[in-house]
Amino acid sequence: MEDSSTKDEAGAAVDAELAKAIMARQFSPSLIGTEAWEGYKFSDMEIRIKESTDLYGAVLWPSAMVLCHFLETNRDKYNLMDKNVIELGAGTGLVTIVSSLLGARVTSTDLPDVLGNLRYNVMRNTKDRCRYIPVVTELIWGQQEVEQRFPRATHSFDYILAADVVYSHPYLDELMDTFDYLCQENTQILWAMRFRLDPENSFVDRFRQRFHMEQLYDLPSLSIKLYRAWRKDRRTKDQGEAAA
Repeated sequence: MEDSSTKDEAGAAVDAELAKAIMARQFSPSLIGTEAWEGYKFSDMEIRIKESTDLYGAVLWPSAMVLCHFLETNRDKYNLMDKNVIELGAGTGLVTIVSSLLGARVTSTDLPDVLGNLRYNVMRNTKDRCRYIPVVTELIWGQQEVEQRFPRATHSFDYILAADVVYSHPYLDELMDTFDYLCQENTQILWAMRFRLDPENSFVDRFRQRFHMEQLYDLPSLSIKLYRAWRKDRRTKDQGEAAA
């Protein structure tokens, strides 16, 4: 019988190998030009990302690389071709760019002060490369705002993508409401999250009350987990209560 230490060693080896493969997607420019950028390789394409270090949302965090790696290496099961996708908290735009390169119709959202850099990166890396031109637009989290921007009568999404949107900020309730509103019966959420402080753990506990969750990646070396989620069938619950 395999003991726990052997299992732990095997798990650590898998974690290290996967984390190494993910971080290898990043490269530094060979020449320093007038504009600073970070390079990434996805879908056989070189992607150049400009960061803005004075804005927290305009810095690329490793969770985005984890989600992009998963999307590219699991195309057989999670095929984005011709799918309607929305990214929450798109930041520098890497997830939006990779999803667009994989054939999705992407709506890329973030706060107003991030949009300039986001739009620049998305347009720079998707022009004449993608099946669909991604839409970059403002979205302030919260049910009232999201209902106005994306009424269900005219908007539905196959996938909601999010990378590193949960951290110690004061808008976790609004983020939960945004997930809840956008996630319809056939929507899947793919969400990469870096665990830092207690708010991340408590958010996951609350999230489980509204959504089914499946852990796809666990990368302790990066403190990142990747989840798939889909909404719980409230209609079944309501029907059962009515019958009782």
